[in-house]
Amino acid sequence: MPKKPKKQQQSGGGGTPATVALTTAGVDFTVHSYDHDPAHPSYGEEAAEATGMSPDRVFKTLVADVDGALTVAVVPVAGSLDLKALATAVGGKRAAMADPALAERTTGYVRGGISPLGQRKKLPTVLDASASAHTTICVSAGRRGLEVELTPTALATLTNATLAPIGRA
Repeated sequence: MPKKPKKQQQSGGGGTPATVALTTAGVDFTVHSYDHDPAHPSYGEEAAEATGMSPDRVFKTLVADVDGALTVAVVPVAGSLDLKALATAVGGKRAAMADPALAERTTGYVRGGISPLGQRKKLPTVLDASASAHTTICVSAGRRGLEVELTPTALATLTNATLAPIGRA
């Protein structure tokens, strides 16, 4: 039986660094919270199931190392990251997934809860071009069991993201 998401409109107040960044920027967004199951095999698939959204509208935030520089990739949970396409999108030659501990220290978030918003250190960000096909998408709000729904344009603007085809089905 799917988990029932708790849905709330966010207009201000505390929250995670991601929701604080959105509030400070004056961006409209909706928070979806759910009870995270540590036994679930995929954080992203769990978020899609819990929110009742299509997995092509729920995006995961991954941190990669592109030629020695950490880079954020935001791709649909329905697919995977094309590391070569990510490297190309930022003018690099080679990309590999970043060490999880380094990704956590650099972003200020834990694995499975890394948000592209409100990171401790602002990193170059690439948003998969498929995001533009949707009115709104969901990304992590900064902790497991918490998603934020916003327009792809708002996400790209706030993260200064490049839009590029970096996901694969």
